[in-house]
Amino acid sequence: MTKKELTNFFEDYLKRDFLFKDKKAIQSTYIPENIFYRENEINQIAGILAPALKMEKPSNIFIYGRTGTGKTLCIKYIVHNMLELAKTKNINLKIFYLNCKLKKVADTEYRLMAQLIREFGGEIPATGLPTDEVYKNFLKYLNNKNILLIIVLDEIDQLIEKVGDEILYNLTRLNSELTGSEISLIGISNNLVFADNLDPRVKSSLSEEEIIFSPYNATQLQKILKERVKIGFKENVVEEGLIEKCAAYAAKEHGDARRALELLRVAGELAERSNKEKIFIEHLDMAEEKIERDRIINMVNTQPKQFKLTLYSIFEICLDPKKKAVFTGDIYELYKELCFKTMDRPLTQRRIGDIIAELDMLGIINARVISKGRYGRTREICLAIPDSTALKLNNMLKEGLSL
Repeated sequence: MTKKELTNFFEDYLKRDFLFKDKKAIQSTYIPENIFYRENEINQIAGILAPALKMEKPSNIFIYGRTGTGKTLCIKYIVHNMLELAKTKNINLKIFYLNCKLKKVADTEYRLMAQLIREFGGEIPATGLPTDEVYKNFLKYLNNKNILLIIVLDEIDQLIEKVGDEILYNLTRLNSELTGSEISLIGISNNLVFADNLDPRVKSSLSEEEIIFSPYNATQLQKILKERVKIGFKENVVEEGLIEKCAAYAAKEHGDARRALELLRVAGELAERSNKEKIFIEHLDMAEEKIERDRIINMVNTQPKQFKLTLYSIFEICLDPKKKAVFTGDIYELYKELCFKTMDRPLTQRRIGDIIAELDMLGIINARVISKGRYGRTREICLAIPDSTALKLNNMLKEGLSL
């Protein structure tokens, strides 16, 4: 494409009649004026946090629920309102929000504490100081400010997985060393049994209040989506029945509102790229396939080499039209040949069996255990994803493994 052709393309694009009115409203990060079906949870959390507006330390809170059940949305909604009120009333309240999935911020105790210090305008080197010294610096900044600090740790289980639960104990114990300020913690987790695995000493120091968010059902998701469609899209651009199907897709995935919004947004983008006047159900089906494909590709990219070699072996055999049935033994024989080519030491057949079971659990393959009489048991394997996705992944793995 020449420079002129590219310029013409962009100029034509700007002349289109777009479907989106406010795309932000179709994103999970958008905070609406009204949050549906979470009145009880919002009232509970607001009731626990309200004493902070009188500069009294509220209880620590742990919030649990599956992905897309509104945990982060409700917390952001509540703290945004609290901070607005605190500003008008000159209340010295500060709320620090951190997504613990963020790399280079929440992957070590040092980095997390350094980030907290920077929030107060302090300076600290990226590395080099003992952790005790970092805590001392943090205490100094807090005592000088005379504030009530609420620390919100979203995906807190990811933080504990990386750095251990000692950090929670250290943060809660800081209150005993503070003179003019106080700290409360809010932990948000998708793992419903996360706190059960904490050290008893840590659990005791937290003495937290627990709130559980249940998944949305299809009817609730429909109302949430209809409200977002009113704000996010122009009138009458969404085909009748599309919202209901989108809600049904997401309800199947444990009532995940985030996924429903993602499906709706991607469907809208696909319709706009095709220069359509409406978003049709076929665009939603395309969005579902695209999101699922992207999810699998991202997941495969993060796996270790032996996992990739096993998956590549499965694809090579399962995509062969001459193969009527594929068994664990077939996969293992090809896997060993590939290890010889890549100069990797092969794992045992039992370990490869474990990886196959994991792939089955992830929904990439179906592995059915069958009996071969006196020859024991084996797994019959077939693909659980479309051949087009498998082919794309196969080519990606081939290139990545230099085969």
